[in-house]
Amino acid sequence: MADFRGDQAAGLRRLFGRPQLRVVTFVAGSVGVGKSVAVANLAAALARQGRDVLVVDENTGDNVAAYFGARARHDLQQVIDREKALSEVIVPVAPGVRVLPAARVVGQLASLSAAEQRILLESLGDIGRPADVVLVDASLDHPLGFSPLGLAAQEAVVVVAPNGASITEAYALIKKVSLAYSRKHFRILVNKARTASEAQAVHDNIAEVTHSRRLARLDYAGYVPLDEHLRQASRLCQAVIGLFPDSPAAIAYQAVAGDLLGWPTADTDVGGLEHFVQQLLHLSQRIDPTAIYA
Repeated sequence: MADFRGDQAAGLRRLFGRPQLRVVTFVAGSVGVGKSVAVANLAAALARQGRDVLVVDENTGDNVAAYFGARARHDLQQVIDREKALSEVIVPVAPGVRVLPAARVVGQLASLSAAEQRILLESLGDIGRPADVVLVDASLDHPLGFSPLGLAAQEAVVVVAPNGASITEAYALIKKVSLAYSRKHFRILVNKARTASEAQAVHDNIAEVTHSRRLARLDYAGYVPLDEHLRQASRLCQAVIGLFPDSPAAIAYQAVAGDLLGWPTADTDVGGLEHFVQQLLHLSQRIDPTAIYA
């Protein structure tokens, strides 16, 4: 692969402009845990706290744009193919929240040529206003078993529901990624919890097993309770914090968003966005599907 470190540095400074950008990938071991809904509402909560949020969405169908009642008509791959401008692909969905559909390009990162990588970086440099936070809504059915974005991001948050199947699949995902790629730190966000103690117990149980088997360290990212207001907001294609700001779910998302902004960040020369994209391009070329499915 060609060495684009200089191009990446310049392009990414234009892309986001701020050295302390946070890149957080949200993953899940199984469907039905509410991962995309959580990403959408966290993005809105972060925007409410004055942050500009870019959601990189690997999903088709029930994606983050659709949650807000918007339609993602294009994909970042079309920018690389010179079919669309980046401005035509990015979807503004709410004040302070934009969605970048990337399902096609993420699935083909490993096959991008040097010229296509350069086009990607140059195009991202023209995104316009900078973002403070990038939330990646990772697909569960990535063709290589786990998204390279989840490996390259500063933080990987595993969304889990308080039921046996979800907990088992979340643990299996952590185990696979830890053993295959030596990722030793994850955060657990418990969704659809009935009580705070139930959510804490879910985290504690998974954390105890992963620690005892020397797989990874798990930190508690918080929880979102079962809340009818959230379902109502989803039906109306709006974030719960906008329609029902005093609801339990809205308060929970605000708390998780505030905590997220306080998570430690690496030194910008080591763990900033430049490192993120360098790692992404590197890992996408080397991710081993045999290892990840083992």
